[in-house]
Amino acid sequence: MYASLNTAQGGFQADQAAFVAALDQAHARSFHSYFTQYVLIDATAGYITVDEGDYGALPTGMLDRVIDMVPSKLNDEF
Repeated sequence: MYASLNTAQGGFQADQAAFVAALDQAHARSFHSYFTQYVLIDATAGYITVDEGDYGALPTGMLDRVIDMVPSKLNDEF
């Protein structure tokens, strides 16, 4: 998600819309992943969604930018 141009012009409302879009993406991805989804603030992209499985344990630089997290909803155990 690249919302930096929108957030610069729209102010708080566009920033809030970008956050909600990233959070919605994290919730959608959580149904198809075994890993936690993180919403991070990014200087160039606004907000991004990151899958913990892509990085293993998140590096410290990424952990410092975590805004919200969504646990995985995919489960193989019955």
